[in-house]
Amino acid sequence: MLDLALSILFSSSLFVIFKLFTKYNIQTLYAIIANYVVACFFSMLFYEDNVALTDIPQKPWFLGTLALGVLFILVFNIMAKTSQKVGVSVASVAAKMSLVIPVVVGVLLYKEILGPIKIIGIILALAAVYFASIKNRTITVKVETLVLPILVFLGSGLVDTTIKYLQVTHMEKGDFPLFSTTVFGAAGITGIIFILIKSIKSPIRVNLRNVVAGLVLGVFNYFSIYFILRALENDFINSASIFTINNVAIVLLSTIFGIIFFKETLSKKNWFGIGLAVISIILVAST
Repeated sequence: MLDLALSILFSSSLFVIFKLFTKYNIQTLYAIIANYVVACFFSMLFYEDNVALTDIPQKPWFLGTLALGVLFILVFNIMAKTSQKVGVSVASVAAKMSLVIPVVVGVLLYKEILGPIKIIGIILALAAVYFASIKNRTITVKVETLVLPILVFLGSGLVDTTIKYLQVTHMEKGDFPLFSTTVFGAAGITGIIFILIKSIKSPIRVNLRNVVAGLVLGVFNYFSIYFILRALENDFINSASIFTINNVAIVLLSTIFGIIFFKETLSKKNWFGIGLAVISIILVAST
């Protein structure tokens, strides 16, 4: 349970870190790129098996990791903007509700059975993203209010769906640690290439503040994944229960963090959306 608690703490802290970027004038994109370089380094540091770098491109999932690298950069950046512009609680709800997308894709591609309980959970999840995102006295729909959370929802779902597809069709047992390392590396390299292209028009100056922010973000990002994988190795709780507890707790803890640290105010509709999020996660993750 300690591993699960640590994963929840590190995952919830990611949204807080994103919010702090605006306070300390951190350039989000550069910090995110540095974060993936750090996460890749930690993945290699904790990877116990021996593998030659020349063997990695031969893996059937290698091309998929390149696509995921681009997605990771895009989705993480949108998630950061959602935390900064809309709120920590909204970003966490949108990210965690995205678990319904791989569930639906599983039904369409892998002929998995979708019972009435999960269908209700999916409907509640969509409603949860809406109610958690809307603000009081909002007459016109602003980009920050609805579009960003929806993009987080769709982008996170696409990432999870792609990982599931590669896992089902191309990944061998025991490949996931190396797969994660490669994805982090691909995301870091993608970001560096983007920066180099951008530097053609405007020279880039190394900003130590961005590097330090990326280092902190990378450590939290890596250990959020590291501890959830450790939690899944236990013999006491099944994986469905772990993911349910993990997602529900992240939504709730992120909301608490937003209220305590950033004085975020939630309307009755927002609280209703968060409540729907908790219920929908439990229903969708039910077996």
